[in-house]
Amino acid sequence: MALKVVQWTTGNVGRASVRAIADNPLLELVGGYAFSHEKVGRDVGELAGIGALGIPATNDVDALLALEPDCVSYNPLWPDVNELVRILEAGVNVCSTAAFMTGHALEDEGRARIEEACRAGHASMFGSGINPGFVNMLGLVLAGLSQKIERITVRESVDSTAYSSPETEGSTGFGQPIDNPELPTMTAKGTAVFGDAVRLMAEALALELDEVVCESEYAQATRDMDLGYMTIRKGCVSAIKASWLGRAGGVTRIDLQVLWRKGQHIEPDWQVEHGYLVEVEGLPGVKTRLELSFPPEVFAGASTMNEIMSIGMLMTALPAVNAIPAVCAAAPGIVTYRDLPLITGAGRVAV
Repeated sequence: MALKVVQWTTGNVGRASVRAIADNPLLELVGGYAFSHEKVGRDVGELAGIGALGIPATNDVDALLALEPDCVSYNPLWPDVNELVRILEAGVNVCSTAAFMTGHALEDEGRARIEEACRAGHASMFGSGINPGFVNMLGLVLAGLSQKIERITVRESVDSTAYSSPETEGSTGFGQPIDNPELPTMTAKGTAVFGDAVRLMAEALALELDEVVCESEYAQATRDMDLGYMTIRKGCVSAIKASWLGRAGGVTRIDLQVLWRKGQHIEPDWQVEHGYLVEVEGLPGVKTRLELSFPPEVFAGASTMNEIMSIGMLMTALPAVNAIPAVCAAAPGIVTYRDLPLITGAGRVAV
């Protein structure tokens, strides 16, 4: 029987999750949580742009939990510990894209509360996305080819001009004056989930780390840029390089890098590679480049940046949505890729 799923929020990633759940015969969408009052009562399918599904969005949490879902597809911008505790204590599993992988990015108390809620409700909590998430697992798989591993590097290099999420990107430092002394702290806090990913990879490699740190650099706009969803003034941050480093014995063994830029008028003019590079330095060394492509007809109908961005949101949503069956079958607690069987595209092969 199909697993019953409640969709939690219908923002950028949430809309993609609704589409991914609705077209998978292994899953059944039974409810939707509305974060904003104006969405209450509207059909979840219509909010996701796929037509009515006969499921009205609601902000009544008790009513959603009374549906006895197997899992909540959790897609807010940031995790809310109180929400997650309530869901997990009710015995409902959670698959999240909301800046959660191991829970270390939360305060210690928050992580402990989630662990206790999992035990109380006999439920599991899982987080993923395209990055961090899927590409970290790819790095671990490649590392299985090396007899000796010196270092694993995962690099995301993209032009995020079309990514309309000022709340999340503003938190990392975009738009701030280039000389703001708080920039490194902002970036570390806004990208803290990458520290989760470093710890996940270290645990999977049986590697005990001495420290996990974030290092960052910035480029500035050379003119004012109106991106539609945010304005970046001349002299303010329009590109960010950040690395989350896992060190052991004073040597970096895991390096998770991002290079994000917005617009064409920046200094230094860092160039992006539009994809993900995963490299294992060792014996033997292994390197792969993850590139994403789409049928021409997908882009034929994408007349706006937001429509093109929705494709990226789908890639963020799918690693978590596709994990729902495995997470529902997992032992209670915070679970990661190392605790689950192989996650595939089960139910998605075109027939």
